Amino acid sequence: MITVLGATGKTGSVVAARLLAAGVKTRVAGRSAGRLRSLADRGASIAAGEVTDANHLVSAFDGAEALYAMIPPDYSQKDLRAFYSRAADAICTAVQRAGVRRVVFLSSLGAELPGGTGPIAGLHDAEERLKNTGAAVIALRPGFFYQNFLSAIPQIKHQGINGGAIEADVPFAMTSTADIGVAAAEELMHGASAGFTVRELLGPRDYTMSEATRILGQKIGKPDLKYVRFPDADFANALMQFGFSRNSANALVEMAHAISLNQVRSHQGRTPRTTMPTSLETFAGEFAAAYAKG
Repeated sequence: MITVLGATGKTGSVVAARLLAAGVKTRVAGRSAGRLRSLADRGASIAAGEVTDANHLVSAFDGAEALYAMIPPDYSQKDLRAFYSRAADAICTAVQRAGVRRVVFLSSLGAELPGGTGPIAGLHDAEERLKNTGAAVIALRPGFFYQNFLSAIPQIKHQGINGGAIEADVPFAMTSTADIGVAAAEELMHGASAGFTVRELLGPRDYTMSEATRILGQKIGKPDLKYVRFPDADFANALMQFGFSRNSANALVEMAHAISLNQVRSHQGRTPRTTMPTSLETFAGEFAAAYAKG
């Protein structure tokens, strides 16, 4: 059996669907039993609870040979890195107590760095903890999610721009969450069975924020859509208006700086194993559909 954390999320839902389609006995875990119900209807067993609750996770992992582990971000937390630490501790405790032998963990480019990367530093901490569980661990390190651009739709509609704290003309790696889910399912079914390994997941090429904005703008009939690099304080204040804690908002500013300075980058390069198929141009169709609905 394989347990999938975050099974209703953008990556976990793909992992669960792939495993169930392959006939793999699957347990899906998440905060809401109601949201997990559609997967139960397809044959999965469900385990609803919090990712920071070790006792819940022991039950969710019981009998599982392999685990898809991820930490759903909670940007309302007053101390975001401490939240990641609590979740990582609970996951690792449960992995050991339940005897899980293999773990595929959703991490990020830049997770090799101990700090200066905003939320990614919490994933660094989690990787370090997972190394000591005795399980075989594959850390998946994707780039910036294409799907992050979906959060810009209200701004584009109301202000006519796409804005953020990443510099406009710095190219960096981006990745589709669907491709991450497919790669994770592959690793769960056929991946390494010993040690700690890293697999980067990179889209076909790098993009700048200006170029990405132009590609998405063309798809929604706004070929002149511009990307605006906001001052750090303005960006952080805007995030706080949407419910982010000050600590979380500052962490995202820090991550933007790390991306802009090329600190969050690939070390493995593009190979058949690390290069994912979906381009930003392809994702633009998904973006346009969401834009039309919103």
